[in-house]
Amino acid sequence: MELKKNPLKKKVKKKVSRDGKIMFLCIVPFLILAFLFSYFPLHGWIYSLYDYKPALGLSGSEFVGLRWFKLLVSSKTQIDQIIQVMKNTFAMSFLGIATSILPVGFAILLNEVKCKGFKNIVQTLTTLPNFISWVLVYMIAFSLFSTTGLVNTLLQEGGLITDAIKFLDSDSHTWLMMCLWNLWKGLGWGAIMYLAAISGIDPELYESAKIDGANRFHLMRHITLPALMPTYLVMLMLSIANLLNNGMDQYYIFQNAFNKTHIQVLDLYVYNIGLGGNSLSLATALSMLKSVISVTLLAVVNFASKKIRGSSII
Repeated sequence: MELKKNPLKKKVKKKVSRDGKIMFLCIVPFLILAFLFSYFPLHGWIYSLYDYKPALGLSGSEFVGLRWFKLLVSSKTQIDQIIQVMKNTFAMSFLGIATSILPVGFAILLNEVKCKGFKNIVQTLTTLPNFISWVLVYMIAFSLFSTTGLVNTLLQEGGLITDAIKFLDSDSHTWLMMCLWNLWKGLGWGAIMYLAAISGIDPELYESAKIDGANRFHLMRHITLPALMPTYLVMLMLSIANLLNNGMDQYYIFQNAFNKTHIQVLDLYVYNIGLGGNSLSLATALSMLKSVISVTLLAVVNFASKKIRGSSII
């Protein structure tokens, strides 16, 4: 006996197929943008094989092969400088990773504020610094902590100090100072994701715990914090994968002749070599090595996540 095909099942398949095509068309613009800004620029890696002179162009520049890669390890001075730059980069990154738990704590405490008006004011004031450029942040820092700034003026007029303290024109505690400024700028913004995750927790869990006699600290410790851990672990693994990507705008703005030794991270070093030192080919070689190491770190973190958590990032 010949079985009849189910017309309803066929209709559902067509609808699913049509919906899939529509969803794919929706993400096509974003795929194009990702290609243009993330993958298309990789053709610039070819500049690392030339002694590139902007006035001559690539066709008029001399092909030198792996000369720039050899230069990175051929000079003791160059090696010492790169080691110092890597120390700065890892120090800044590890300080950022060590303080990455603070937005979680801030989100949990902010969620416990019952006065909605006060909660909104605090969240707004702590999120606004994220939208302030680093140039304006440095203007604030200069107004407060320069030798003629507000802090030194108050301390001198109060008789607490006689000579102005050099907060900005000093190489002491440079890593810590950069970490604190970065924390001030990004704490509220970093907490937004965790506040969104808290809003997704089932309220019945809290009600059941309250019936069993749990207080607010028990709720935070045994319900809210565990619910945020998956999100935090994903963000932590992404931070580890981006260990070498500190950015350069913050450090470029705050750098000066006094703190250049300890503030120069890898991204800033590449910028200084490429534009400051007029060696675009060497800067490209450094960027290539940074990209390869970053992809390797991402693969390692992804493998570790799959083994430990049972799920991977990519």
